[in-house]
Amino acid sequence: MIYESVIHRERNMEYNGKCVEVVPHITNEIINRLKNVAQKSKSQFVMVEIGGTVGEYQNLIYFEAARILKLKYPKDVLFFLVSYLPIITSLGEMKTKPTQHAVRLLNSYGLQPDFILARSEKPLDNLRKEKLAIFCNVKKSNIISAPDVQFIYEIPVNFEKEKIGNQLLKELGLKSKKADLKKWINAVSKIKKLKKEIKIGIVGKYFNTGDFTLADSYISVIEAIKHAAWSLNYKPILTWLNAEDYEKNPEKIEEIKKFNGIIVPGGFGKRGVDGKINAIKFCRINKIPYFGLCYGMQLAIVEFARNVLGLKDANTTEVNPKTKYPVIDFLPEQYENIKKSQYGGTMRLGNYKCHLKPQTIAFEAYKKNLIIERHRHRYEFNNKFKEKFEKGGMIFSGINPERNLIEIVELNKKEHPFFVGVQFHPEFKSRFLIPHPLFREFIKAAIKQP
Repeated sequence: MIYESVIHRERNMEYNGKCVEVVPHITNEIINRLKNVAQKSKSQFVMVEIGGTVGEYQNLIYFEAARILKLKYPKDVLFFLVSYLPIITSLGEMKTKPTQHAVRLLNSYGLQPDFILARSEKPLDNLRKEKLAIFCNVKKSNIISAPDVQFIYEIPVNFEKEKIGNQLLKELGLKSKKADLKKWINAVSKIKKLKKEIKIGIVGKYFNTGDFTLADSYISVIEAIKHAAWSLNYKPILTWLNAEDYEKNPEKIEEIKKFNGIIVPGGFGKRGVDGKINAIKFCRINKIPYFGLCYGMQLAIVEFARNVLGLKDANTTEVNPKTKYPVIDFLPEQYENIKKSQYGGTMRLGNYKCHLKPQTIAFEAYKKNLIIERHRHRYEFNNKFKEKFEKGGMIFSGINPERNLIEIVELNKKEHPFFVGVQFHPEFKSRFLIPHPLFREFIKAAIKQP
């Protein structure tokens, strides 16, 4: 997008015939976009992450933009280096050399960190802080110890002990006031003491990467589950269930009985779809609380169509474009964009309104008629099948009022303890001290399971 916008301006002669170069034109475009973020959001602070490792080729242009930004606004720009300090097990010594080298490499790009966030297994001692201060040319007070913690929510508490907020404001010449983290600290203290457990299974396809489990693929979902469970005084025990296992070994589906609740999160593509559908069917028949997010809702629709409505060939056109019963499909205008190869216009992104039907699980969770939730998907429920689904017992409890799009589906709570699917991503709006209402209702139902 950055390069495209610069090329577009050059073609329109907006640079008055000047020779357009990576520096300064691309770097200026990056800087202008950062400024726009601040202006449009009316923010006092803009935090920009240049991810990866110092020295990676992809980051060079962003380092250059950062250097120029600091040069233009020296009093308004601060650089934080997040660096890992390893502890050699055989020696028991924390090593600062990797961080020293990282700073020197940054210096070679014309960048000098104002703060160092020192990640490590254990807290930094004064000796290491003094050493980093001398060799990295950073104030000792600006070297922040960031040790491993049991819960990620302990990190703000740790940072407050290190006085990172006061130091940051001091460097920017701004006044600070005492932070009130009492509620946060109490919540962290509470979750450490929780004894009662609740078992939640997450059926996905992005878990396995070699010999490791890539749980971070669903990090927002995982944290939303924790928020809800902790608020109800339960410790969630999460298990990653590979959807492909239920395709290769159908008998393995019985393991789902061990869980208090099952979630199928969002995703794309054909891989693992049949395994997810098998899991959804098992939850529906055995009355195990089920929560489907985005693709998890769409596949719940497919499962219901096949096994309740008798539409054996029912599918989403994402998996089978020629299905006889396209219960999940593109919208008409999306097909027009596809014909023009405008694939970016085929996604429904951002906030959309949703009107809730009274006396439903969704309404009881939110306790309001109108909600706004965040979306990120291409396919929608096909309203041509709406009447058939309603006659079959599916409840459409949430509908987008502007376009009559289905946002929430559920089964009657008298027949199933909790079977809900949402087209949006509620996990994006869950917070540590404010769990999302639908996740909370899901956990409530899971708690009641024998």
